[in-house]
Amino acid sequence: MNQAQNSPKKTSLRSKLARGVLLALGALPLVQTLAAPQENMTTADTSAAATGSNIPPSPSWLPATPPVAATDESQPATSTLPTTVDAGSPLSAALAVQPLVQPIGNKVTVAEMGQPNGLTLGGGQLESGIMFTVPSDQVTTNAKLSLALKISPALIARDTTLELMLNGQPLGSLPLTQSSNGGDVYELDIPSAMVVSSNNLSFRVHDSNTMTCEKDQSEKYWVTILPNTSIQLEGQQLNIGLNMGNFPRPFFDPLQMQESQVPMAFSASMQPQDVSSAAMVASYLGMLSDYRDVNFPVVLNDLPDKNGILFGKPGDKIGSLTLPASDGASIQIIDNPINPVYKLLLVLGHDENEIRQAAYRLISAPLPNGSSSIAVTQATIPASKPYDAPHWIDTTRQVTLGEMAARDKNPLTSNGIYHDGIRVGFRAAPDLFMWDGHTIPVQINYRFPTESWMDEDNSVLNVSINGTFLHNLTVNKIGLVENIWRKLGGDSRQEHYTLQLAPYLIYGDNQLEFYFGIKPKPNAPCSILTSNNIKSRIDPNSYIDLSGSYHFTQLPNLSYFVGASYPFSKLADFTETLMLLPDAPSANDIQMLLNMAARAGKATGVPVSHVQVAFGIKGDASDNPLFDRDILAITTLGDTPFNQQLFEKSPFNINNNSLGVKAPTQWQRAIAWLTGDWYRQPVDADRYLSSTGAWRGFVSYASRWSNGHVVVVATGTDGNQLLKIHDDLKSARINAGVRGDIAIITDENGIRSFTVGKQFPTGQMPWYMMVLWYASAHIVILSLIAVAVSLLVGLSLYVMLARHAAKRLGRPSNKKK
Repeated sequence: MNQAQNSPKKTSLRSKLARGVLLALGALPLVQTLAAPQENMTTADTSAAATGSNIPPSPSWLPATPPVAATDESQPATSTLPTTVDAGSPLSAALAVQPLVQPIGNKVTVAEMGQPNGLTLGGGQLESGIMFTVPSDQVTTNAKLSLALKISPALIARDTTLELMLNGQPLGSLPLTQSSNGGDVYELDIPSAMVVSSNNLSFRVHDSNTMTCEKDQSEKYWVTILPNTSIQLEGQQLNIGLNMGNFPRPFFDPLQMQESQVPMAFSASMQPQDVSSAAMVASYLGMLSDYRDVNFPVVLNDLPDKNGILFGKPGDKIGSLTLPASDGASIQIIDNPINPVYKLLLVLGHDENEIRQAAYRLISAPLPNGSSSIAVTQATIPASKPYDAPHWIDTTRQVTLGEMAARDKNPLTSNGIYHDGIRVGFRAAPDLFMWDGHTIPVQINYRFPTESWMDEDNSVLNVSINGTFLHNLTVNKIGLVENIWRKLGGDSRQEHYTLQLAPYLIYGDNQLEFYFGIKPKPNAPCSILTSNNIKSRIDPNSYIDLSGSYHFTQLPNLSYFVGASYPFSKLADFTETLMLLPDAPSANDIQMLLNMAARAGKATGVPVSHVQVAFGIKGDASDNPLFDRDILAITTLGDTPFNQQLFEKSPFNINNNSLGVKAPTQWQRAIAWLTGDWYRQPVDADRYLSSTGAWRGFVSYASRWSNGHVVVVATGTDGNQLLKIHDDLKSARINAGVRGDIAIITDENGIRSFTVGKQFPTGQMPWYMMVLWYASAHIVILSLIAVAVSLLVGLSLYVMLARHAAKRLGRPSNKKK
């Protein structure tokens, strides 16, 4: 659209106040020119400008055109000293030495706002909104909405418009015609003063022909705001000063909607304890990121260009910076020498204990406000117990939906007839086991509205889990007696129901969804269709009961790893986990390790505060950290000496920087056949590996260093392939395709998984259930035992009966007739 139409000539009072605050903070240059070309303003724009209104006029929508450069490319993109300031004054020197702001820009799509399929308005739900946030240390100076729509033909034929609002203030309206249906992208300039840290962008279909009174409209009339609709934001990064109380800002801000980049830097003399401390911090930030993504670029022996976190001991040199002296463990925040707008957080310690203490202090409690450094005192780092991850549902008792909804701040109430479903998410340990025929009880207490206009016979509560339909719960009890009682005026409402959930429907990450499908009667008044005063409720005391399950499974199983970082997350703080890197790890290796630590923190809600990191495999001494631990190794196929040690005595081998699968011996084949392990694919996996060039993925096998433990290797043909795993795991399709003990990802073929090695049982069950499980899992051996027992019993009975017959007939039992 015409860019001048939403740039009023006069600055509003709100804009003046915001500008005054920014000037006081040093967030804007002292001289700024408002971009409002007079020749492009329409009559409506001039009128709005003359009144000083801060509500923009209805825009004249036009398809977006490529932006025209309006700045001299020879000029730098940073603020310069205003001509009204004396070049020799203290203010001039301060501005020249330490810029107070840094220009930034980003784009937020509707998909990144949490609507991957877009936002659909239809039926009686003709108004809806979506939230987006802006980091609190950024100020927006320009904003633009790019709108892409898909409209139903029936709606195009009506006289309708789409009205837009931001934080309760109107932005404009767009006629919903054929020309605006899925073709061009329409742009609208948004006054920057309207954009705050947390924003609500709302859409409403306005129909002059009273569409809301048509009760058959749900399938005919709809408009979808497509997921590529976006808001382009330009602004400035504020210098928030050297205040540790802001942590995790400015390094990580939960209001950042796109993937957060948190660089971490190490010295040339980096030690394993430096990386283990970084893993602790990465897991903590992963825990805070929730559903948002976070990435940890690694810089070796250099400084990050922007904000970053540095790990090492006092006196270490990282790029141009020498880490300051400290008597013990300490944490400091300093200006980045490259650009003082950005900050560096220093996590320092002379030895493994001190730097671990410094990292733990950083993530365990708020840092003192107004301080730029603290000395860390010795503290006891608490240890996890098995399956105590706060993000995992408790399997020892009934857990109410109110508890689970409170964690995600999800209401258990729906407003109106047309609404979104009520979603209750929960995570579960992936090794839950229940015997066939056993089910998980889900008690649902619910209430429909009590209204005369509601069609109670056709209204239902739809219940599903992870997209799988479970049941439709009715308003009234079903049955002959109940129907008669209801016709006589009795209360036949059904407000309680217990679902029996099949165990295989529970995954590591789950979502229960409830949708009140309320149907109005044909003579229902139009006003109820858009009323938000109608309440449908799920009782918070409804519950799910997993207390009948056991923790038992077979490993290796890579689906457990990508879903919940299991088995490492069994102890959520990684007490029994070793994160293993090559002898001389690269920046890509460490970045992958930190991303895996962040993924674990997100899955469990606990930082990996007891993780141990090792460089290389150092012999087989009894005190080797490889013993009595599960191992998560990061490597590329080019680290041949390390890989040969790593894959020794495993089903895999390394040859000429290539991974292969060992062919099983005849004895191994026989054992696999006898134990019922008939589904291994070593030949198929080896052929696929030998015919694939660039790839990345995961490999897992039983640890040769200690029984009952597992090794998981994240690997790739090179460092670039290794880093692609981070983006691969954002895909639900790839996550669902990772299983077995080797998963191979390529750009051409996606994900392929195979099972090539032997699994082993892990967990605890009553002995009698273990007997039943072993019998069911080893059917061939059970059959052979049954045959042997039958032969033994049969022969014994034959001998006994022969002796009895001989004795009865009075002749020796060894003589024939």
